[in-house]
Amino acid sequence: MKMRYSRFLPLVTFVSDLIILNIALQVAHLVIFNYYSAEIQSVNFILLVNLAWVSIASVTKNYVINRPLVLSENISKFLSSLIYHLVMVLGVIYFFKLYEVSRWEMSVTYILFFALIIVERSLIFYILDYIRKKGYNRRHVLLVGNQSIANRLIKSFSKHPEYGYYFVDLISEEMVQEMSDELLLEKMLDKNPDEVFVCYKYLDQSLLKKMVDLGDQNSIKIKLVSDLVLDNNFAKIVNYENLPVIQLSYNPELSLKVVFLKRSFDILFSLLVMIIGLPLFLLLIIITKLTSKGPAFFCQERIGKDRRPFKIYKFRSMFINSELLGPQLSTDNDPRITKWGRVLRRSRLDELPQFWNVLKGDMSVVGPRPERQFFIEQLILKSPNYKKLLRLKPGLTSYGQVNYGYAENIDQMRHRVRYDLIYLRNMSFNNDVGIILKTLKVMVQLKGK
Repeated sequence: MKMRYSRFLPLVTFVSDLIILNIALQVAHLVIFNYYSAEIQSVNFILLVNLAWVSIASVTKNYVINRPLVLSENISKFLSSLIYHLVMVLGVIYFFKLYEVSRWEMSVTYILFFALIIVERSLIFYILDYIRKKGYNRRHVLLVGNQSIANRLIKSFSKHPEYGYYFVDLISEEMVQEMSDELLLEKMLDKNPDEVFVCYKYLDQSLLKKMVDLGDQNSIKIKLVSDLVLDNNFAKIVNYENLPVIQLSYNPELSLKVVFLKRSFDILFSLLVMIIGLPLFLLLIIITKLTSKGPAFFCQERIGKDRRPFKIYKFRSMFINSELLGPQLSTDNDPRITKWGRVLRRSRLDELPQFWNVLKGDMSVVGPRPERQFFIEQLILKSPNYKKLLRLKPGLTSYGQVNYGYAENIDQMRHRVRYDLIYLRNMSFNNDVGIILKTLKVMVQLKGK
């Protein structure tokens, strides 16, 4: 019997999470000083936080790290647990009227806890990645079925050694047909695999059932690999009683949790930027007014979520009356752009007034950039998938914006849409934070295109 050191990983992660939680508690207590009126309340609060976390973690299993390693998914799962924990702790505090607990201390505790967990999970993933690339902690995989599908699977996994899969053998379709079911099952057991990937085009249902029974009896995971190749990089299994169905298309239906988190972040982040950045806003208004004739702000109608029009705000970067000939996209050497406007656009500072749009609810901090109806009609003709982006709130910055930049024509807009569709399929709080950080990098380096 093989010794599975990875079975200890959930326990290690669970204990380290608990230790980090208590570190965050103590650091927050030291930072905010002593907000408790009596030491016994401090002890009670610490006990409450720990018991609540043990309960939430036991239910959500946030300490379990599954293959393949996807850090963003793990962090997102942890964030959900953190929200449930906060709700539980607040509920107990207000139910038992423990009002002496400092709100500032709680805020610092949760922010620090989340930040330290990101560091901890990143370290764990890095170590697992390193170990598996060195050939340790691997799962032995047996392939059964179609040769071409199996080769495609091997090629795909060869690009990701961090998954920790090692292919021990292939039992081809021809070999399956030549063997009896009993002999095939015996041969599968002889290979002593951890997982069996069944690569199928045509599969005998009774044989598959025997394979599943074999897996259940010998702790072997049985997985089916379809011959489908998808361009949209999306597929999930939906179980209707005992009938598994593969869902191939994706429509963005955000859960209430994601909507709540995204909107809460939008409001808090926008308020923070507008309050802290007030001196910068005033300075930009003055410079914009002094460097060219016209108002400091530019207002234009854009199309938002569900095709609803709204007014978008920017610091004016062009001369007034720049579109007398109709809607036009700007270019690198556009004569309509003022000298100061070029600085604004390269630093993306012209977009700052859109934090007001975010506060109003017209936009989100991160999302596909809003366009005008004139260009949307042309864009949909060349890229019909753009209609999917109209189901989301447009963003002040986007995955397409930081990876592609401003578009000068419809073809470039179509290429940028591809990036935003990638964001649509991978929406998460972690991805939003990553896009914001990339945006800040573009602003500092003056690489806004």
